[in-house]
Amino acid sequence: MPEQLITIKTVDLKNNCPECFSKDGLKLTFKQRFIETALYKSITKEVSTELNCTVCNTAIFPARWTDDIERVYDYQMKAFKPKKESRKYKGLFWVLIIGFIAIIAGIISLLVYKL
Repeated sequence: MPEQLITIKTVDLKNNCPECFSKDGLKLTFKQRFIETALYKSITKEVSTELNCTVCNTAIFPARWTDDIERVYDYQMKAFKPKKESRKYKGLFWVLIIGFIAIIAGIISLLVYKL
């Protein structure tokens, strides 16, 4: 599970579904890429969107969007505020850094005392 998309915001749209023509089921979901490794956790700037109809359980791809859906999508994209890009280092990272510094300090002290 090193990379995944986390849901940041879900918006209910009042537009007609292009598949079942229901006016109650469209949901626009904003997701942001989240990366987790052994050394760090990171949220990236990459944002993706999904448009689904909960009435007919269909993913609505941009090729099927009406002009109304495109206008609402553009408005929601402007209003959406993604989470700030961030990186948090885990304990293993800090252990490796401190160990590396200790090894370098040991080598330097050995070289200084030999001279």
